[in-house]
Amino acid sequence: MSVATDTSAAVATYLQQHETKDLLRFITCGSVDDGKSTLIGRLLYETRALFADQLSALESDSRRHGTQGDAIDYALLMDGLSAEREQGITIDVAYRFFSTEKRKFIVADCPGHEQYTRNMATGASTADVAVVLVDARKGLLAQTRRHSYIVSLLGIRHVLLAVNKMDLVGYDFAVFDEIVDGYRELAAQLGIDNFQAIPLSALQGDNLLQSSPQTPWYDGPSVLEYLETVRVERTRGDVGFRLPVQWVNRPNQDFRGFAGTVAAGTVRPGDEIVALPSGRRSKVARIVTADGDLDIAGEGQAITLTLADELDISRGDVIADAHKPPQVSDQFAAHLLWMGEQALLPGRPYWLKIGTRTVSASITEIKHKIDVNTQEPLAAKHLELNEVAYCNIYLDQPVPFEAYADNRTLGGFILVDRQSDATVAAGTLDFALRRAGNIHWQHLDVDKTARARIKGQQPRCLWFTGLSGSGKSTIANLVDKRLHAMGYHTFILDGDNVRHGLNKDLGFTDEDRVENIRRVAEVAKLMADAGLIVLVSFISPFRAERRMARDLFAPGEFVEVYIDTPLAVAEERDVKGLYAKARAGQLRNFTGIDSPYEVPEAAELELDTVSDPAERLAQRVIDYLIE
Repeated sequence: MSVATDTSAAVATYLQQHETKDLLRFITCGSVDDGKSTLIGRLLYETRALFADQLSALESDSRRHGTQGDAIDYALLMDGLSAEREQGITIDVAYRFFSTEKRKFIVADCPGHEQYTRNMATGASTADVAVVLVDARKGLLAQTRRHSYIVSLLGIRHVLLAVNKMDLVGYDFAVFDEIVDGYRELAAQLGIDNFQAIPLSALQGDNLLQSSPQTPWYDGPSVLEYLETVRVERTRGDVGFRLPVQWVNRPNQDFRGFAGTVAAGTVRPGDEIVALPSGRRSKVARIVTADGDLDIAGEGQAITLTLADELDISRGDVIADAHKPPQVSDQFAAHLLWMGEQALLPGRPYWLKIGTRTVSASITEIKHKIDVNTQEPLAAKHLELNEVAYCNIYLDQPVPFEAYADNRTLGGFILVDRQSDATVAAGTLDFALRRAGNIHWQHLDVDKTARARIKGQQPRCLWFTGLSGSGKSTIANLVDKRLHAMGYHTFILDGDNVRHGLNKDLGFTDEDRVENIRRVAEVAKLMADAGLIVLVSFISPFRAERRMARDLFAPGEFVEVYIDTPLAVAEERDVKGLYAKARAGQLRNFTGIDSPYEVPEAAELELDTVSDPAERLAQRVIDYLIE
């Protein structure tokens, strides 16, 4: 009985020690074939983090797919996709958990190919330490520099430079020293203050778990010793308590709590808090968890707070220390890593997710993109896949935030495409643009309703879209004449006419087309606020921009009118001779020829100009408005 009791006590003690061990998240990154997967695989093997069936499968896979003859190919532990094993490369991020007596670890093995840079950024976004591998035979490569730049961008402050494959250069100190000198210069440029260089042979195990006799000239820690002892700080400075609200917990009428994971600081019952962005204040009544109430909660803990007062708090709000609150703004300077297959175009609307809050956002200006190899700023009007830039961002509503250097949760964000719901960018906030906090809405006593009432009409925006030559301007002009004759107050914004004034500085690139529509949509909104019926006749080829225009108006105010004319028919009309010039290569980015037109998916009106004359189609628009 005593033996069983002692055993149970020992097991309980061991489990308790395991639960309270510190957790370190780290990534391995670098160029292709630098040995990232081999390093992690050997580390898992040597720390006995594999089960018997995993060992058996590794031995079998090594014989079938391995690159080491009869020896174990440790990289196969990480390369789980069939394409990875067939090609001997890493494609997706692979995560593994292992533990030693001193620490628990979650490691992310990141791909080295340039085309998978966005996968690497995903793995780096939650890491505390980066293990940057360099092939001793090749030295610092472009992808080494690119990954190191992203490491610094995402706030990883500790880097282990693993100079791998030292066995293939005869463990030559001069080779190691030259690579370290080069990386030290790069680290200084990137602001990486803490890096440790280790000569390594991941395949042979040299300096992996303990010092190797093959490198008597090196007296630093092994890879595992470094990982077990490196001290990381997840937030910088005393930023105060931060709780992004994930869920309003309302199981019954007697309980209302705000659930989330503490992003920074600590909280106790009785602490004064402020809810942002509303700015309303209260005090913490209880800290509720599944295991009972707590006297104190800190960073990383999932909790539910109840407050002394009934505040209107929703998902996406932030509960913070009332004496050290974060800032609130709707315009920012930010670093951005573009991950979308289609280019980033300034002015195009996206969803921005920061913390637990999702808002509409657009890039108002690309200040410059960055050559990740030289860190030089370059002029840019758009961003392609895997490019990094410094941008200005505008949100449709203010959000609580902190600089990413101080708080990853409230300083990091992603951009989501509004049509496909795909994540297209990751970014880090730098600071709020000063003008954002100085601009407020001025109350006007005479509003849109009053202005429309005196005109005896309801404001509308009729948005005519279609190919050049489809008949947009003709139909819009007919509608305008008839509405005017009926006593309505209208105005036409025509694409060609607007380019003589408001938009005369814009060309016909995709970037300029987006800005062209953004400006016109804002002007149309002002006209609707004046109580007018405004008719907009623009090709407006992209769905995203037409949706952006629609979102500016109240429900029912925006009427999309698709002028459905086949390309061949539009070319036959070609009264301006534009299609002929485009076919001859004299006009670049001409819609329908070398630039796409995205057909509306749910237009309020669809007018077929082949089947009906313009006069009848104009009357259909009038009938729609009257109905």
